[in-house]
Amino acid sequence: MALQATREASRRLLRRVRDVMAIEGAAQDRLNRVVRIIASEMVAEVCSIYLMRGTDILELFATEGLKATAVHVTRLKVGEGVVGDIAANARPLALADAQSHPKYAYRPETGEEIYHSLMGVPLLHGGRILGVLVVQNRSKRSYTEDETETLQIVAMVLAEVAATGALNEAGPAILAGDTTVRSLRLDGTVLNAGLAIGVAVLHEPRVAIDRLVADDPEAELQRLTEALRGLQSAVDDLLATADAVGTGEHRDVLESYRMFARDAGWLARLREAIRGGLSVEAAVRKVQDDNRVRMRQVRDPYIRERLDDLDDLSNRLVMHLVGEAGIVRAVDLPENAILVARGMGPAELLDYDRQRLAAVVLETGSHTAHVAIVARALDLPVIGQVDHAMSQILANDTIIVDGDHGQVFVRPSVQVQQAFALTMQARDQRRQLYVALRDLPAETRDGVAIELNLNAGLLADFRHLHDSGAAGVGLYRTEIPFMAHDQFPDVEAQTGLYRRVLELAAGKPVVFRTLDIGGDKLLPYWRGTREENPAMGWRAIRVALDRPFLLRRQLRALLAASAGQELRVMFPMVAQVAELEQARAILDVEIQRLSGRGGALPTMIRVGAMLEVPSLAWQLPALGGRVDFLSVGSNDLLQFLFASDRGNARLAQRYDPLSPAALAFLHWIATQCEAADLPVGFCGELAAQPLEAMALIGLGFRSLSAPPTAIGAIKMMVRSVTVEPLRRYLATLFHLPDASVRGKLRAYAADHNVAI
Repeated sequence: MALQATREASRRLLRRVRDVMAIEGAAQDRLNRVVRIIASEMVAEVCSIYLMRGTDILELFATEGLKATAVHVTRLKVGEGVVGDIAANARPLALADAQSHPKYAYRPETGEEIYHSLMGVPLLHGGRILGVLVVQNRSKRSYTEDETETLQIVAMVLAEVAATGALNEAGPAILAGDTTVRSLRLDGTVLNAGLAIGVAVLHEPRVAIDRLVADDPEAELQRLTEALRGLQSAVDDLLATADAVGTGEHRDVLESYRMFARDAGWLARLREAIRGGLSVEAAVRKVQDDNRVRMRQVRDPYIRERLDDLDDLSNRLVMHLVGEAGIVRAVDLPENAILVARGMGPAELLDYDRQRLAAVVLETGSHTAHVAIVARALDLPVIGQVDHAMSQILANDTIIVDGDHGQVFVRPSVQVQQAFALTMQARDQRRQLYVALRDLPAETRDGVAIELNLNAGLLADFRHLHDSGAAGVGLYRTEIPFMAHDQFPDVEAQTGLYRRVLELAAGKPVVFRTLDIGGDKLLPYWRGTREENPAMGWRAIRVALDRPFLLRRQLRALLAASAGQELRVMFPMVAQVAELEQARAILDVEIQRLSGRGGALPTMIRVGAMLEVPSLAWQLPALGGRVDFLSVGSNDLLQFLFASDRGNARLAQRYDPLSPAALAFLHWIATQCEAADLPVGFCGELAAQPLEAMALIGLGFRSLSAPPTAIGAIKMMVRSVTVEPLRRYLATLFHLPDASVRGKLRAYAADHNVAI
């Protein structure tokens, strides 16, 4: 009965607010009436509405209970005071004694010193903070969760109205924010390399909602059921017609995306919001914004990125409800369109005509985001983690996407556009040169053969294997397909995937790295404990040895897929020989199991280890004879060497891999491997750039594995360098006190006509 009474009170308050906001008249008058209604219904002495001015100022727009003279006078920065704290964290606060809160900021012009308790909720719209709604009482009142929920529902209605601009007339001109249209350079993270110049298209799928409050919850619940049926059918149709992207991990992404449309928790929250008095459309928006607030507190990057998938579904559901298809057709999309979005689900990207798309710019995203996986399958340049892209890029702006260096140029000058056009032209010419080199050997001027391999993680990467002329796949990251599933793939599914990988390789060797999960690579269905330093925690081979059933299933699938062929398998993050021996013992058990059942075995099994932990470098003599090859993973090796988190932006430029310390250490590793007659390759990011790859060759590495787009440039460098003088020159650098010898290596390349 109490719950029913609360819902009735919530619906009554919503109806009264709706009726006031629907009345024609001055925005200030309507706001004044709204705060009086809310104060009355919430049994509060004060109700106030603060709205954002510019990007970081909250201004008091209306109040019942505080001094009227404070309206449009009292202003707080985001993060200042209790109200500013609510805005900064996008979360509600209910305080029995607000004046004792560490963020409390006294504003004498408001007269609020006589009020002790405070409850405030953010006005959210599309993940943006538009303001804060506050109620206060003289007594030290403990607000209930139901009261907070009611205020949040009202705030959602006010946010929808505020987002239309209908309240702009209520105050003076916007105070903060330089609105001058000017050229900008924004930095981000490369999710897929490439260059593009085009017209900005803002991905804003939210549609206007005319009806926010509903008087008949049961009728709304029925509308929800019907709309969900239509949504689920549309998602099924999308999967049925997704042949444009073919099969592979991106197909698995869409399959897991479909499961979101049937998520029980999401549906339960929608139904609860409807019972509170909202229309279905408004309930979808409220739950959508609530999810965004919750995700701000989540550190797991994989879970945060799934929010984009859920946003996509929420927007599609609203479109079903309002009767809009929501698909942007080719006539609506300009040529060379560059999508700019806070985040996107994979199906949203497929809604656009890919023939007109040039690139994608995201405020969120990582290499494992579903939209990035699909974009790579479509060969679109993508830059993620571009802060405030949506607020700084305007629709129809000319923008340049430099997917090689993680930069976005907004409204560039004519001179910059011309320079970039020349860069793109030169890039095309270089590509033509790389094509001409494809069938030529990767051999230095003095006859040293260098094996160039690909790093891969998607089936789509294999189309580059033959186009680039690479010798094989030096690193196949088996964990990436696992990230695109909603549960751990069984042996049959893994076997099918690995068999397809070998088919696409068409006889070229493939090195399968066993699961490297943990750290920054998390599976949606795998929940480990939170670690203070995950990069140095429970991950990679440590997980495999502690949970051997995972490794056994993967090795079983690899053996089955490689029947009648050579199998190359590599264990990641080996810190000591003992770990390698444990992993090999598990492999031996699976070999015996398959043989005992009469199954066909690979013709040859070559076992390798990744040198990513410095401790293993001091056991290289003992490692010889226990592995067939070694591969240096510089990404982790150098972050451990310098005690420098490679995911920390503050440290990104502090240590240069081309420093005397790093070069001397890598040279020592190459020398140790040569002495132990242990073949050693290099598959880290260092091998992806011509200058760095030149240094590695001079240090003694003869097998390099790099992303597909890097192979042509690396081969051109290889064919222009002479090893012996380079080796002698590098030996003079090892003991220098310099933080970096990058400049010296560039000068060497220029003096010796090395193509970098």
